[in-house]
Amino acid sequence: MTGELTGRLTDLGYALGWRAVRAAPAGLAGGLFRAGADLAARRDGAGARQLRANLARVLTHAGPAPTDGQLDAVVAQGLRSYARYWCEAFRLPAMDPVALHDAVDPTVAGVEHLDRALTEGRGVVAALTHSGNWDVAGAWLVQALRRRGEPATFVTVAERLHPESLYRRFVGYRESLGFEVLPADGGARTVATLAARLRANRVVCLVADRELTGGGIEVDLCGEPARLPGGPAQLARHTGAALLPFGGWFTAGGWGLRFHPPIEVPAGPGGPAVRAATQALAEVFAVELAAHPADWHMLQPVWSADRAAAPVAQAAR
Repeated sequence: MTGELTGRLTDLGYALGWRAVRAAPAGLAGGLFRAGADLAARRDGAGARQLRANLARVLTHAGPAPTDGQLDAVVAQGLRSYARYWCEAFRLPAMDPVALHDAVDPTVAGVEHLDRALTEGRGVVAALTHSGNWDVAGAWLVQALRRRGEPATFVTVAERLHPESLYRRFVGYRESLGFEVLPADGGARTVATLAARLRANRVVCLVADRELTGGGIEVDLCGEPARLPGGPAQLARHTGAALLPFGGWFTAGGWGLRFHPPIEVPAGPGGPAVRAATQALAEVFAVELAAHPADWHMLQPVWSADRAAAPVAQAAR
């Protein structure tokens, strides 16, 4: 009963957030979320400690190992960035989608890779990390596809949250932005739908920096073993779609987005080909994380050493 009550309260909290934060002045809402992030940094709970461990690996791989003070500062920035994501998520359904597209569009780099794949009729698997605001990126993509004359939606996959009402709330939120959302636990039906969409020259967006099933592909990520989902590479191999790594981050007054050149999935047996493409994806992710470490909102274990020590936590994002 305690778990059921906790779930109901969590769902209620998100419902109130979408109503209250949307109605509050932007400056007030942003200030409250930043204050909450600063409090979380001072409390140094489990999520903040895991973020610290994750960012320490990213920063050490990218350059000299950070001092404790430098790492403290990046973690504090990271929690503020995560808070900004949630503040924007609660306000996003009330934003003008056309105006949002026009604000984001000048900052999008590498869009020629997306255009080329769609022009060739290949379909696109966009693989991304939990960085910046991917909901904003998705809202931009919906409008960009509409202006290309393509179906004004793309497909993504959502983790099954508890309670079910919270899961439905998040699915409804993203569907309101124009996303087609499939359940991550949908098994063969979800995979078949993704493949069908790609063969129809559609875009599939998959967050690919955290393996949830206990399986995945072992890769070298920032110099240490980690497991990433093999689904993006497997879908690209199976359908011939372009596999495009995608990066997102915050700027002072907006958002930065980047499509990287396509990763070629090698010919040959499926297992080695998928492993090679997933490793190539990890190498692009490492570059993106090093460029914008504070905007990586990863408060859960990613690297194998951490995953062995603690179960993977479920997150609403």
